[in-house]
This record gives sequence, structure tokens and C-alpha cells, in this order.
Amino acid sequence: MAVAPPDNGTPPGSGQPTNGFDRYFEITARGSTLTREVRGGLATFFTMAYIVVLNPLILGSAVDGAGNTLPIPAIAAATALVAGLMTILMGVVGRFPLAVAAGLGVNALVAYEVAPEMTWADAMGLVVIEGLIIAVLVLTGLRTAVFRSVPTQMKTAIGVGIGLFLTIIGLVDAGFVRRIPDEANTTVPVGLGIGGKLVSWPMLVFVVGLLVTLVLVVRRVKGAILIGILASTALAMVVEALGNIGPSFVDGVPNPKGWSLNVPTLPSNPIDVPDLSLLGKFNVLGSWERAGWLVVLMFIFTLLITDFFDTMGTMVAVGQEGGMLDEEGTPPRAKEILLVDSIAAASGGAASVSSNTSYIESAAGVAEGARTGLANLVTGALFLLAMFLAPLVVVVPFEAASVALVVVGFLMMTAVRTIDWSDYEIAIPAFLTIVLMPFTYSISNGIGAGLIVYVVIKLAKGKSREIHPLLYAVAALFVVYFLRGPIEALLS
Repeated sequence: MAVAPPDNGTPPGSGQPTNGFDRYFEITARGSTLTREVRGGLATFFTMAYIVVLNPLILGSAVDGAGNTLPIPAIAAATALVAGLMTILMGVVGRFPLAVAAGLGVNALVAYEVAPEMTWADAMGLVVIEGLIIAVLVLTGLRTAVFRSVPTQMKTAIGVGIGLFLTIIGLVDAGFVRRIPDEANTTVPVGLGIGGKLVSWPMLVFVVGLLVTLVLVVRRVKGAILIGILASTALAMVVEALGNIGPSFVDGVPNPKGWSLNVPTLPSNPIDVPDLSLLGKFNVLGSWERAGWLVVLMFIFTLLITDFFDTMGTMVAVGQEGGMLDEEGTPPRAKEILLVDSIAAASGGAASVSSNTSYIESAAGVAEGARTGLANLVTGALFLLAMFLAPLVVVVPFEAASVALVVVGFLMMTAVRTIDWSDYEIAIPAFLTIVLMPFTYSISNGIGAGLIVYVVIKLAKGKSREIHPLLYAVAALFVVYFLRGPIEALLS
């Protein structure tokens, strides 16, 4: 299990519930307190609030097959609404500190691959279909059965890989690590800062914020991660006020020394009436006529496989971070968690904001002490407020928020010690699972490669009986997932 910060408080299971509210959310039973849950909910929100801005930018920059675009303000409002409602639903039904919002990766797939083949309404209809299929798999027990069929050490590897994935996301979003331009004439794909140097004020804010947060964690300060985010944001606002640095893009022209995503300045008008005109703008049948059954089926399968395993990996990683997994590596109320996640996927399509899914950034809240669904009520309420206070949500730049991702990545990485590296039959699949997540920028790629190699190695060693029957089907599906390009070309 990952080592959580030292302010976890009372050991799980000690003490008696103080009231019905405590009993329902199992606050005392999981060794938590109301203060820790609130603090964790705040940390989770501030770590993932960027999605209210980033999702509209991704979806709003794409054009569908009919030449239409989606209005960015409406996407932002609907993104916050669905994230708020689904996060609260996860807290009440799943009773697990796992926040929900529009999924990164899936939204890019919808924007740049699915929508151009049809209309936006058709594309969102496919997301609804995908979510309903996953819900059926959950209700029939198949999704949970597949989850339990994965070896415990592979689940640990999934959590470690996601930790590294979070780390590289944080480093890249903060501009600390950047892609080296093709014209640089080098085989090195990424490097430090700009030209191998830290030459911008935003990068300095990230470095200072990271150092401060790490010191707070080492000194066992309660609320270290949340304090780090807020302190980094405050420093960013001071730097922007003095230096007038501006965004990383100005009228479409790159400004490498600017702030990523958000410029840390207080808005003149912090309150806006939300535009919810995109709710219900989906069509579950139109895509079949426009794109053809083969294309539609492959899109649904791709959406399905991505959501299916990303959520399972995220659920394990968050539970692992908080020490909430059983001996089989399964969190409590796994079926309820997966059911809410599938409902969130369909809801995202129905609101035209792409599939909603469980967020790995929830680990930031768990690292702050969250252990129950009560933290979700805080995070969800803040998302609902974000519909009206969207200008305030975008005050936090990536350079400040990314501090939390790197620290949480370290905490999740500590679980790597529980993998038996002397046993190559599990060590090699675990290794591929861990490294391919950050190196391919995909949780599903890491899980898929690891499970396929695990099955192949066991068969090669003549140990087919050690493979759960469901793993054969899962491995076969991932083979199709990785070969979907050639398959499409062959059948078209």
C-alpha cells in the first residue's frame, strides 16, 4: 500500500460512530474526521478544477462533420454541473472519496476522432450508449468480476503507474518538462524548461511551490498539499501583478514564458449566470446512418475500453493511497462505485460534455486525509458553485495546481516496494504496466500491455490454470484495442 501523509489520525475501525451521519459515511470507522474530509474535498477540487476550463477548450476547438462548433461558455457550465452532481452521487452511493468529471483523453477522442465523422449530437449519443453498456456490465456483475480477476500485484502496479502518469502530467502542465521542437535536430524528445533552462517566472513559481509543499509533507504539516496549492497560487498572483507575464498563448501566438491555462489574476466580474443550453442535445441513432455501423462500433468499443479500465485503475490507485483496499486489492463498495461511474459516463454524453469518469486527482484529497464519500459532498458543492463563479475557478494556473500532482505521484510510487521483483512472471508485466502509462500518456495502454504480457508469460510457462478465465477475454479485447487501426482498414 502507498504511504499516506502522517495526519491520517485515528486507526480505521477504532471508536464508535457519534451519530447516523457518521455511521452512514463510516467516518469514524475509517479513521477520519469531519475536518479531514472537508480538507480532502477542498484539495481534490482545487487539484481538478482545471477541467472546467480545459474541457471547454478541447471540445470547443473541434468541428463536427456538419461544420458546427459547441459554445465554450455552455460547455463550461455543463461541465461544472455534471461534475458536481456526479461527484455528490459518488459520495452518497459509493461512499468513497472519488470525484468525477469529464475525462481527459476521452474528450479528445470525442472531439478529434468521433465528432468529425458525424454531428455533435450523434457523437454525444455514442457516449450515452457507452455509459449504458458499462452500467449493464456492472449490474450483471461482469465488471466487478473482471476487476477481481486481475492479480493483486498487477493492481498495485496499476496504482504505481498512475502515480508516475500524474507526475509527468504535473511536470508537463507546469512547463518544467517540455517537448523539444523538431527543428532542434535532436533525438531527445523532452527536456528541462526552455532550452534546458528554467527561464520563466511561472516555472519558478512551480519550483518554489513544489519545494514548499515537499517540506510541509516531510515536516508532517496537516493540509500540506492544499496549503501548497493555495500558497503557489498566491505567489503566482503576486508575480503576475508585478511582472504582467500573461498567458502562454497570446492571440494564437505561443508565449513560452507565460502562464499555462490560467493567468492568476482576480476577475472583474466573478459571478456569471450559467448557460445550460447543451443539456439533452444528444442523438443515439443518427451516428449509425452518418458514419456506418463499423465505424460506430469501433468508436463505442474504444470509448468503452478506455472508460472501463481507466476507472478501475483510478479506483485502485485512490484506494491504495488511502490504505482502503482489502487483501485482494479491492476498495469497499466496488460495485456501487463502478455503477455511479457508468451513470456519470452516460450523463456526460447527455449534457454534451463527453464521458464523465472517476478522477485520479482524487488522490490529492485522500493524501489530505479524506477517507469517505463526505469529501465528495464538499468537492461536488464547489463544482456546482463553479457554474456561477467560473471566473474565480480559473485563477489557479497549472504551475500552482501541478505541485499537488507531483507530490501525490511520489506518495503513490511508494507502493512499488510491495511488488515481488524477483518473480519475473509478475515483475515484467508490472514493469510494463508502470512505465507505459507515463510514456504513452495513457492509463489504458499500460493496463492493456501489462495484462496481455501477464497472460502470455503464464501460458509460456505452462501455468494456464493460474490465469482467471476472464483474463483471457480481457487480454483478447486489449489485443483488439491495440490493433483497431489495422482491423478497421481490413474491414473497410
